Amino acid sequence: MTRSRRRKLQRTKSLRRNRAVVTAVPLASAVLAAINPAFAQDQADAGQLGELLVTAQKREESLQDVPLSITALGSEQLEQLNIVDFEDYVKYLPSVVFTTFGPGFSVAYFRGVASGENANHSGPQPTVGMYLDEQPITTIQGAVDVHLYDIARVEALAGPQGTLYGASSEAGTIRIITNKPDPSGFDAGYDLQLNSVENGEEGYLAEAFVNVPLSEKAAIRLVGWYKEDSGFIDNVAATRTFPTSGGCISNFSPPAPGCAATANRAKNSYNDAETYGARAALRIDLNDSWAITPSAMAQKQKTNGAFAYDPNVGDLSIAHYYPERSEDKWYQAALTVEGKIGNFDLVYAGAYLKRDDLVDADYSDYAYFYDVQSGYGAYWYDDTGTPLADPSQFINGTDYYKRQSHELRLTSPQDNRFRFVAGLFYQDQEHEIYQNYQINGLGDAISVSLWPDTIWLTNQLREDTDSAVFGEVSFDLTDKLTLTGGFRAYDTKSSLKGFFGFGAGYSSNYGEALCFSTEQFMGSPCVNLDDSVDDSGSIFKGNVTFRVTDDAMVYLTYSEGFRPAGINRNNRPPNPPQYKSDFLTNYELGWKTTWAGNRLRFNGAVFYEEWDDIQFSFLPPSGSGLTIIRNAGAAEIKGVEADLTWAATASLLLSGGFAYIDSELTEDYIPDPGAPPDAFAGSSLPLTPDFKGNLTARFSFDVGESEAYVQGSAVYSGSTWSDLIQSIRDIYGKQDAYTIADFTAGFERNGISVELFVNNAFDERARLWTYSGCFEGVCGVNPYYVTNQPRTYGLRFGQKF
Repeated sequence: MTRSRRRKLQRTKSLRRNRAVVTAVPLASAVLAAINPAFAQDQADAGQLGELLVTAQKREESLQDVPLSITALGSEQLEQLNIVDFEDYVKYLPSVVFTTFGPGFSVAYFRGVASGENANHSGPQPTVGMYLDEQPITTIQGAVDVHLYDIARVEALAGPQGTLYGASSEAGTIRIITNKPDPSGFDAGYDLQLNSVENGEEGYLAEAFVNVPLSEKAAIRLVGWYKEDSGFIDNVAATRTFPTSGGCISNFSPPAPGCAATANRAKNSYNDAETYGARAALRIDLNDSWAITPSAMAQKQKTNGAFAYDPNVGDLSIAHYYPERSEDKWYQAALTVEGKIGNFDLVYAGAYLKRDDLVDADYSDYAYFYDVQSGYGAYWYDDTGTPLADPSQFINGTDYYKRQSHELRLTSPQDNRFRFVAGLFYQDQEHEIYQNYQINGLGDAISVSLWPDTIWLTNQLREDTDSAVFGEVSFDLTDKLTLTGGFRAYDTKSSLKGFFGFGAGYSSNYGEALCFSTEQFMGSPCVNLDDSVDDSGSIFKGNVTFRVTDDAMVYLTYSEGFRPAGINRNNRPPNPPQYKSDFLTNYELGWKTTWAGNRLRFNGAVFYEEWDDIQFSFLPPSGSGLTIIRNAGAAEIKGVEADLTWAATASLLLSGGFAYIDSELTEDYIPDPGAPPDAFAGSSLPLTPDFKGNLTARFSFDVGESEAYVQGSAVYSGSTWSDLIQSIRDIYGKQDAYTIADFTAGFERNGISVELFVNNAFDERARLWTYSGCFEGVCGVNPYYVTNQPRTYGLRFGQKF
């Protein structure tokens, strides 16, 4: 065994014991000392950066040894940044942006791979995969908003991860890794928080965990949380008059003279939220080679109101008339079996996820603005044929998910010159989709049959299955140069069956008029949709890694990702065709470096990506509200991303990261043959800013027997477009850049911690996303701005045992 290979093996063993690896770099120290004379003295006193272990390549490795662009937030950093949910950690992922309708309904995007699509339940799958430990938790509804407490780390893997993670990881993967049961000793803790939101009320949070050894080879870990979030959007008192009927409605009681009250819905701090849940895991070491870890996690999240404001009404204000609430309830049961067959590691990871979403939504903008523009009020009438005084629509919807996943993989020893990961994967997801668009007093003649007061009904079952064979092989040509190749052969199927549309008395183009079966599927009046699409293929990855020194590595990667083909449910002639798979090809040059005796870590990558046959979902200007999906052509994305952590002194830690992304269409987007372009070659892709970055400084010092600290962090995001379509950009305009700053101060002593914090200290109003209540050409005059939480003050108290 060569000296270099012995060092590599020793390094791997030490990582497994979670020790810091310290290697001095005299040249870097000399340069830093020349720049900062105080550095020479600080170097003697400065703390070193601990090693962070990740499992991005399906094996445990040091972050610095993985030739991937990864942003990893460890448990200590998660606690220091007060990260508890999806929006909290996405702030600190420079290459990630998101859209959201509120907690539990967010969709993430990596590296500008976004087209502004509306994420319809019958549309394309997400481009970003979400994982909880070994198991995928991605749903079309959006990212499952896992509450983050007692979490080992969050890993954000930028770029296509298709070979190891499959169809849901076309542009990147986010993995939430929980702390596991530990038989070596008892551990427990709790944290309490009280906060106050400007323009809102008080909120609070209680969290606790306990790790209990059951024997020398078994332990159980239990975690629980309860969180109450204050609202900050006010539903102000308002009245609306419909042109056709002359009727008016009020959202307060008693109503305005001559108006009907939709209920007393005007309320301050309208969008409050409640979250509670628990997690349990049991680890049993059957012997020295085999262990099993069954686990279960459940969470329920209830919200009221809307998480966007209407700039026409006022800052953080809205004027809505009908119920708005959501309930996101889910649980996951999982089993991981780990063992050895000779020198090879065998892992089985299986899970069952059940997620139920219930939503009530105000949809009154649709009726009002179509009535104003086109006199649609004449088409909504009662049993006597009289136009309804209040033709407002409201939605009652549910999404029921059932998902199972299974993965079996074999991994060779890490210290072998030739090593591999190979596996089999299967998942199946059922999605029951129900949306009932209702109008009070609607005539039976124009209602959907069997569904009184229903103007539009969606009642469908969607099923997506995915099976694959995958693998990656690495070979050390020399002690410094490694070649890696990967592949994934996949087979996917997507199917939709059920009913969608209007009643036969209302429309001859959608709904009952196009039924081909009298089967009352899931209570529908008939069936007008029953279609499926199969897709299969292979994607590949290649990587060359060169280790310059033990503390510096460069790599070159070619990787591919994809989204499966799908169905256009619009069966009105001419039928839109099924949409094809889209593909992302990534070319990446990256580096991983550690300097100054493990006090400075600087990682990054430059990349070029080609996105072909983009799946784009949009609402046509037909008034039907029916999403259509097209393959929208191609785009290219260029950028650079980097992160830096520096233990400047024993007391001062600086960390941050940034991403600069240049994305644009490479050909005109023409949704229908012969039609003029809706977007033009050279147009930037939506949602992702040219520049996003963050910086955190933490200074620790002793006060008596206590360790005190102050911390400040800032996140900057450049301006963005909310949509790809040029006409929509003309309506909404560009979303301004913003900077959000958070500050904390506190102390720790004998396991007890107390902290004061202020988040969004300068009360910055970020415009995160813009949308309308119907087709933008009609309702775009009344946009909604999704925004961040206003300035929030808080106090935290915690104790570890």
